[in-house]
Amino acid sequence: MASSNAKAAKKSIDTYASVWDALSDTPEQAANLRARSELMQQIAQVVKDSGWTQVDASTRCGITQPRINDLLRGRVSRFSIDALVNIATALGRTVHLELQLA
Repeated sequence: MASSNAKAAKKSIDTYASVWDALSDTPEQAANLRARSELMQQIAQVVKDSGWTQVDASTRCGITQPRINDLLRGRVSRFSIDALVNIATALGRTVHLELQLA
């Protein structure tokens, strides 16, 4: 039995730089998820700081209340970068993208 415990203890554990790297098949997918997540967090912060209800926020963003609920709950897979840029613009914000060396 000691040898089976030793084998279990020697299993390798994969580590990732971020949760998006762990969930994605490619670096491109991870970068896309990371960008969408960051936009969603910033939009959610605008909604929170403004003290809007979901109905108020949905009206201001030009989307439905269930859609704003998805955004506020961080459901990244339900939003494209295009949709998030449109929502941010509807809130009077400008989206700025930056390329960095890896």
